[in-house]
Amino acid sequence: MIRSIDALRAVARPAALLAAMTLWTTTGHAGDRLAWTGGVTQVEGAGGAGLVPLALVAGLGTEDQVGPTAAVTWASTDRYELRAASVAVGIRDRLELSYARQEFSTGSVVPGITLGQHVFGAKLRVLGDAVFAPNAWLPQVAVGVLHKRTDDAHGIPVAVGAKRTSGTDLYVGATRVFLDGLAGRRTVVNLVLRSTDANQFGLLGFGGPAGGRRWVPEASAGVWLADPVLVGVEYRQKPGGLAAFRESAAKDVFVAYAPTKRLTFVAAWLDLGTIAGQTRQRGAYASVWVGY
Repeated sequence: MIRSIDALRAVARPAALLAAMTLWTTTGHAGDRLAWTGGVTQVEGAGGAGLVPLALVAGLGTEDQVGPTAAVTWASTDRYELRAASVAVGIRDRLELSYARQEFSTGSVVPGITLGQHVFGAKLRVLGDAVFAPNAWLPQVAVGVLHKRTDDAHGIPVAVGAKRTSGTDLYVGATRVFLDGLAGRRTVVNLVLRSTDANQFGLLGFGGPAGGRRWVPEASAGVWLADPVLVGVEYRQKPGGLAAFRESAAKDVFVAYAPTKRLTFVAAWLDLGTIAGQTRQRGAYASVWVGY
């Protein structure tokens, strides 16, 4: 019951913000971009898939429109559970602003303890078009920033060796959709380089005795089996700044289903690697995305 109340509280503020952004949308004809061209929502609130951001701008607004989105995400491994609620707005298919609230339950490892994090994001498309670039190999390129502020719940981030409870990730991403890709089907390929010192995505603070800021690679790829069904994989390296707790790469295999262009369901098998000394943290991921 308590977890349900916490989840509702996490959703309430982003939902109110989404309503405000919807009223702010410039015309009643917003959302004219093609389906999928804003991606869904990455767990930190940016337009992306689940683990990795895309160079696509969130929402479905064209270069003359504003397109808001919202998403609710849940992930569970052998020992931990993550809940997130997020909103984003794409402005003229050029600028993206986002916010996410994450809550991470430590489950049976430290019973009764929940860590939290606020993530404020911005992304700017700097060149190219992922779908309609005149050169078939030219990707859409974007640069982004994710500022994270971790709740110092019970002093855990500092106690495990983190230097700070807030930090900023910088990233550059390149995304391309090939209309005649793998096996003749539409295929999306996405590569990201991220500069970060976040421990476990920031939930365990930033920096530490094992190292500071590093550039780490991320990647995702997917194939449309049919117009409403996309299957794919993601990979995300983590820097590992805590001497006491080794980190390993996160990865998933996902399927996304869009019954309409404004609604998408995502399910995935998730492998987060080692978290706070607990190895082989694998489980399920689910997200619901709405966009305009």
